[in-house]
Amino acid sequence: MDLSILLSSPLNPPIRNPTRRSRKLYPPFVTMATSGDSISAQNKPPKLVTFIGKGGSGKTTASVLASKYYASEGLRTCLVVHSQDPTVELLMGCRLQDTPTECGTNLFAVKLETSKMILEPLERLKKVDASLNLTQGILERIVGEELGVLPGMDSFAPVLALQNLINLFSKEKESSNKEYDVVVFDGISSEETLRLLGATERARSYLKYVKDLAEKTDIGRLTSPSIIKLVYDAVKMHGRRSEGKTSSEIWIEIEGLIEKTSLWLTNHKNFGCYIVMDLTQLTSVSAALRYWGCAIQAGTHVSGAFGFLPQLSSVEKGASEKFSPLPFSILPLDSSVDSLNSSAKELLRSTSQCKYSSVCFDAKEKLVTLFMPGFDKSEVKLFQYRGGLELLVEVGDQRRIIKLPGNMQGKVAAAKFVDRNLIVKLR
Repeated sequence: MDLSILLSSPLNPPIRNPTRRSRKLYPPFVTMATSGDSISAQNKPPKLVTFIGKGGSGKTTASVLASKYYASEGLRTCLVVHSQDPTVELLMGCRLQDTPTECGTNLFAVKLETSKMILEPLERLKKVDASLNLTQGILERIVGEELGVLPGMDSFAPVLALQNLINLFSKEKESSNKEYDVVVFDGISSEETLRLLGATERARSYLKYVKDLAEKTDIGRLTSPSIIKLVYDAVKMHGRRSEGKTSSEIWIEIEGLIEKTSLWLTNHKNFGCYIVMDLTQLTSVSAALRYWGCAIQAGTHVSGAFGFLPQLSSVEKGASEKFSPLPFSILPLDSSVDSLNSSAKELLRSTSQCKYSSVCFDAKEKLVTLFMPGFDKSEVKLFQYRGGLELLVEVGDQRRIIKLPGNMQGKVAAAKFVDRNLIVKLR
């Protein structure tokens, strides 16, 4: 079946980590909570785990259940909640604050509140501005407690909060005092979580254009050196100051951090993203399929799928087949670790990567195959803005750029949808 193609031409919350306690580490998790093989386990950032799915499908319940399970296996675990919904407090049996609260052995939880989180970066900006005198005292007169939360701030705040817990931007020798082995993130919505996960790849394009404005325009050359140093010192990347650094060196460091974060998120030992659904609701299952496709569009590899079901039935088998080749398991409705079956435990602690490819190239036939579960052919649009060097895929409120290999570069000739795959023929 042919697909019509549209072608076009040319912040950081004051999180205080609790005192460390001794813990028992189980062998299967020593690798799961690590990020690479070249440095010691003590220096490796925590593993980040998150769940996506339709609202009401059990994302929060799955997050609490996973947190309890990791903690029960001897891993210091912190559940990060970005919502005012009291569900987590009811399931955890403790009241959450804007600093990590101990809810059990090896188990901590923190509730992110954007109105409080904006105060810390503002204070940093004030301190840096006091030395640079860039705003001539304007920043110093701002009272942070008077500022409300604007649209968009809720999306940016978790980045700074997770960085504080994971400490990804620090040098290896500076991050040896790791407080947690696993950080479980329960975001405001699946859409916001996917935006967050795909931010590093999207940031490359924005950074390129901002850098061009800063270096190739008169106003950019005049103002950007002071502004970039103000932001750099306020964020304190690597814990260093901009003193002695040129603007070019700072730009290069920022590009390196984006690349490092992007590579970190693509490593299944560092990051686990799971689909969650209510198997008694057809809409929840359909939405889960779509979120799987959205995650792929955002550049995220999904580790597996979970379904909530009161009792085992043929529904489980049908759902498992729909989400193949993803590993699939059932979760208990009571959020009790004791009720977890062996397959769910295995999936949560798995260090192996599910074998499916989101993009395949056939140089001989000049075919590009895009794995797109949950989408219909009528929703897909293809664009080519840079000749035949790349392919821009727009679907599900996400845009993804596919770099074409040198021996396959060319214009789109035709496309068709076959068994969850979009097959694009190039000429």
